[in-house]
Amino acid sequence: QVQLVESGGGLVQPGGSLRLSCLVSGLLADYSAIGWFRQAPGKEREGITCTNSPYGTTYYTDSVKGRFTISRDNAKNTVWLQMNDLKPEDTGVYYCAARREGANAEAMCLLGESVIDSWGEGTQVTVSS
Repeated sequence: QVQLVESGGGLVQPGGSLRLSCLVSGLLADYSAIGWFRQAPGKEREGITCTNSPYGTTYYTDSVKGRFTISRDNAKNTVWLQMNDLKPEDTGVYYCAARREGANAEAMCLLGESVIDSWGEGTQVTVSS
């Protein structure tokens, strides 16, 4: 069973930056589509960015466009989420997610649970002064 392990979360002031990492215990190359999801306090988990290598498409939810960047390195079996200009509303638990088969990036983020093959356990990000 492949494992996804997130790291890099923590407490940061508004306007600050964090870089989350997701290490895949198996071969990241086996997963065509990857994404980051966020669960804010009292809210459902939502897809904030997803990317699909075969199609070269990437989706960002409106609230993070221009501030967050998803990237992957198959050789390192690692996925990253660079988060800049963080806001208090970015607070939440961030989950890495992966899907073996190719999928529309936006659909992967919007459908979430029903199309994701593997999930990480999450890392907490708190944005507060």
